[in-house]
Amino acid sequence: MGAMHGMAHGGATPATTAAPPVFVASSAKPFSTLNDDAMAVMDYGMQHAPMNGQPDHDFVSMMLPHHQGAVDMARAVLLYSQDPEIRNLALGIVAEQQNEIQVMQAWLKRHGYPSSAP
Repeated sequence: MGAMHGMAHGGATPATTAAPPVFVASSAKPFSTLNDDAMAVMDYGMQHAPMNGQPDHDFVSMMLPHHQGAVDMARAVLLYSQDPEIRNLALGIVAEQQNEIQVMQAWLKRHGYPSSAP
């Protein structure tokens, strides 16, 4: 857990790391590139998540980009997979993770923290 905490404050990433572009699920890119893009956006979001030392806040702050990364990866596979089991899994991930994102954003708002959209 300590290593992840350090990464959240940019410990493993140079301070000059530019923000990745916004993830767009498009068949104009191969799946591997979409997956890499989703991971880059998620990693950046987690590394730059605002931390204040309060475990509840810091957990939610880190989980927002993590969940959005799962949604993005699921959207990418939906463009390419015809396997019904994978498609159902991906659709479930999108629905469940988006719901949890809304719950976390509502928690931030209720507790007076700025709500950051993933």
